[in-house]
Amino acid sequence: MTTKDIRTSLPATACDVCGRTLLRGEQAETYLDGGARRSVCDLCVPRALHEGWLREGTVPDYGGKDPGSERRRSLFGRWRSRRAPAPEPDGAPVVAEAPSAVGWDELPVSNRVRERVREPRHVRAVPSSPEHKVVSAIEVFNGSVHPRTVAGVARSLGVPTVAVLPVDARPSLVNVTVSWELCWYRYEVDLSEEMPDVRVVGQGYELDELPGHERRPNAVCDEHGALLFDG
Repeated sequence: MTTKDIRTSLPATACDVCGRTLLRGEQAETYLDGGARRSVCDLCVPRALHEGWLREGTVPDYGGKDPGSERRRSLFGRWRSRRAPAPEPDGAPVVAEAPSAVGWDELPVSNRVRERVREPRHVRAVPSSPEHKVVSAIEVFNGSVHPRTVAGVARSLGVPTVAVLPVDARPSLVNVTVSWELCWYRYEVDLSEEMPDVRVVGQGYELDELPGHERRPNAVCDEHGALLFDG
């Protein structure tokens, strides 16, 4: 008797809030962000609501009008009204006003973008020792939304293995790898940024996909998904 290899053909779904691929059996809810449809996992529903996203099917009918466009028109209408000169009495000569200094709020959007591009990028000092890099990266990770993802998966799969390692080729980068027997996530922290952020740069379902040094723990996590250096 031969056995058949049965594989599901369902496409992988990623949460548009935390960036992780949903596990088998998880269902994503569809939310509306303006005119865009977003997939949101159960763990990220509060954040989607906080951002003002609306669950699909709960948006009221405005008779074909886009309330966002009305708000945009009223905004530009107020901007034009501030710049339009007051009407002169009948018969009074119209005198052109001399150019005056334009405030930031009155600049066209394209000019504001150019002004921002010219602003210098602030770079923060990167810790010199590997241990200090690990501690700094953990602090940034714990202040992000990703511990909530780790805690949610841990409730189903148990305590993960956590490896927090500086990247040799790029001294400002630190990788945070969180793994279970059935899946793993790799996050990246750039300590040179003025406001360091955490990005998902890899994920998978087999531990064999990870190099050996990323499977040796040097940190632990609590029930809330927050990390603690254990080196």
